[in-house]
Amino acid sequence: MNHLIINAFILGLIGGVIPGPVITATFTEILQSGMLKSFRIILWAMLIETIVAVVSLLVFSSLNISESFFHGLSLAGAAILIWISISIWKIRNIDTNDKFHFSFGKVSAMILANGVLWTFWVSVCVPKAIFLSKLITFGDYLFLMLVETGWLISTTLVAFVFSRFRKWLSNPKLVPLMFKFFALIFMYFAADMVYRSVIFFLN
Repeated sequence: MNHLIINAFILGLIGGVIPGPVITATFTEILQSGMLKSFRIILWAMLIETIVAVVSLLVFSSLNISESFFHGLSLAGAAILIWISISIWKIRNIDTNDKFHFSFGKVSAMILANGVLWTFWVSVCVPKAIFLSKLITFGDYLFLMLVETGWLISTTLVAFVFSRFRKWLSNPKLVPLMFKFFALIFMYFAADMVYRSVIFFLN
């Protein structure tokens, strides 16, 4: 039982530092508006991911959902990331109205259309959570809570470390390059999602 509890926390810690759309969006918001405003993206992401986790546990653990569904979802997610990357690419100055606004809807769409996230919860976390529930009462929800707690800690820590360099990264000559870099990262994740989905459907 103890190893499952430890595994849940470690899964969250690792998930929080793996480069992805949420980390990229958080870094972008730190550059635009500072650390405090980036917390809303982190908290929104945690809320949405928790919903994904609970839905995965309640629904996908009892239904035989085809893997092709998640790959199709990833194609929609890739389109969202491309749209975000185009908007970020155009940013030239963090002190103007030329900012990209990460609304709750945009963050939600970005996360909910991430087929990799759903696959991670369904194929990795849900089985472990169900196994823990057989050992202790509400063990499945304890597992999910520990994963999200670990994710929150590591994501916040990475964001804080990045924010310490905000003043240096806010150099007028560097700002356009930084946002183009973030835009390209979003494009990379979009391309990777499309590639994996296409390979899956071709095979």
